[in-house]
Amino acid sequence: MSRKRPDRHRLLKAIRQAPAYRRADQDTEFLDREELRPVRLQLELLKPELIQQQEGIRSTIVVFGSARLVEPSAAKARLEKSKAAIRARPGDPACRRALSIAREQLALSRYYDEAREFSRLASSTCQADGHCEYVVVTGGGPGIMEAANRGAADVGAKSIGLNITLPHEQEPNPYITPSLCFQFRYFALRKMHFLLRARALVAFPGGFGTLDELFETLTLLQSGKVTGVTVVLFGKTFWDKVINWPFLVEQGLISPEDIRLFQYAETAEAAWDLILRNHPADQVHPS
Repeated sequence: MSRKRPDRHRLLKAIRQAPAYRRADQDTEFLDREELRPVRLQLELLKPELIQQQEGIRSTIVVFGSARLVEPSAAKARLEKSKAAIRARPGDPACRRALSIAREQLALSRYYDEAREFSRLASSTCQADGHCEYVVVTGGGPGIMEAANRGAADVGAKSIGLNITLPHEQEPNPYITPSLCFQFRYFALRKMHFLLRARALVAFPGGFGTLDELFETLTLLQSGKVTGVTVVLFGKTFWDKVINWPFLVEQGLISPEDIRLFQYAETAEAAWDLILRNHPADQVHPS
């Protein structure tokens, strides 16, 4: 009794469908293995770098700030909603807290407009005649980040968004230049790209993320790992409440000279003037 020979076509199909047969660069399951982390890190360094080279991005201005700050009209709408809620439930502690926060958020909403105006100024000044200097770069999300990308879009200029994959869904804001909207897996590589081309960093009021990115930059400047980056803190009253800089000096935890690593601004025009003092526009693209 003779055995039936295996079908050659079926065997070849099984081989081609086997995970081992996939080319390594096309095998997403393989690339996602823990052992491949060094390769993924290199890819996250190279992809945004090469694309920015292709787009002619020579220098950037980083804009940080809260994702929770919305434009004034939206902040007013939230306040009215909170007032209606407390009228319906006047004794509810959660409603009282929501109303208090809504009032604070309305006061802070002016920074949305200032971030948008700052980006307009920087983008219209340094992206003229095909130049791609001082391109605004943000974390790509809502709030202050949206405002900064939006300001660049207002004047038809390029802007960059460096999004990060998070446990909760995050979408890029719609004002980022599509060819310059990147998604990162690793915070470390994202932070590196924030500063690779940075000539200035403007920090608007924000929470943990803004503080993390600000202090990382200050640490790199303090230690000399990064040079030539102008740091502007937008809103002195806010920052002086959040961080007691003189106390750190008094305790000997930072040097008095470290206070000179940053400056304050209250308006978009003032922030842009501070940056131009250190990085004149005529030196960015001489006429």
